[in-house]
Amino acid sequence: MDAFQIKGQILLSDMILALKQNSLTDMQSIPKSDLHSHGARGGRVSYIENWAGVKISLPPKVFASSDSVTALSTMDKWFKENIRPHCLGYRGHLKRWEATFAQAHSDTVALLSMSFRSVEIRKYFDRLDDFIKTITEMSKEFAANTIILPELTFAREDCDTDYEFVFLEEALSHGFFKSIDICGDEFAQPIKNFKKMFKYSKAKGLVLKAHVGEFGTADDVMEAVEELELHEVHHGNAVYKSPQIMNWLAKNKIQLNLCPASNIMLGIFEGYSSYPIKKIVEAGIPVTINTDDLLIFNLSLSEEYLNLFNANLLDEYELDKIRETGLSAIHRYNEKGLKGG
Repeated sequence: MDAFQIKGQILLSDMILALKQNSLTDMQSIPKSDLHSHGARGGRVSYIENWAGVKISLPPKVFASSDSVTALSTMDKWFKENIRPHCLGYRGHLKRWEATFAQAHSDTVALLSMSFRSVEIRKYFDRLDDFIKTITEMSKEFAANTIILPELTFAREDCDTDYEFVFLEEALSHGFFKSIDICGDEFAQPIKNFKKMFKYSKAKGLVLKAHVGEFGTADDVMEAVEELELHEVHHGNAVYKSPQIMNWLAKNKIQLNLCPASNIMLGIFEGYSSYPIKKIVEAGIPVTINTDDLLIFNLSLSEEYLNLFNANLLDEYELDKIRETGLSAIHRYNEKGLKGG
């Protein structure tokens, strides 16, 4: 078997049956992918509670309005007040990474694209070799059956692209990272500022991604895809407003890694009933379902699939096809000659 072949494949009918029976337990046993997970925020609140011996208040149902700066700052404020005090320093940061791996194992996440911000790597490690060793050993201990696809992420609001390009060159020389992403406030600086970084990453064989069209427009998505030659878009939910751009994305097979709970809790959509996933799927755009910041939004992949099903947005066959799309993402990495698994 190829090293990147998904471990533990099951029959198609199992997913469909689990959804029809509304069984969270059965859903948790089904292999799935999470292709948009911020590594230090991908675990469960309960995992941190058990470790720290505290009770953490759950987040509000909605953080703020659809204004990006207000919504993201409100979310970060809750995180800093409720999670970070219990995960201080190097040891606390490791525990949050550990929580992400443990969650992947408990929810049978077969493919995990786990992002690591450049600033957090430099904060806790003097040498990239030490960081890579730590993550590799942790993944083997807590998520042995999950294929980890490490993603190097740069925050748009505090990214000096010339400075970070030097770090990018060093980071990619290790052959550890499989994709690149830019996250944070998508209005902080023009997308074209990152062209040099993405061109270099493309030459090194990485999968190219970016947060865009979450709070922005369909035109923003189109611009980012063309400027940076993206393979995938994190979020991109705004494309539903433009049939022309949806058609273009479908034709060019640009994948959207959607995060419904994140978009709803950040006030972009009022609830699942107004979430545009069906319109995007019917346009023929490949999509996946993901957790984004599980430690904040407190919904696992299995719960997210069930929520979409129970909201009558997609039927069990459509959701299983989305699951298969996520798992098939491994072929994108295989085609680029990457090793792992």
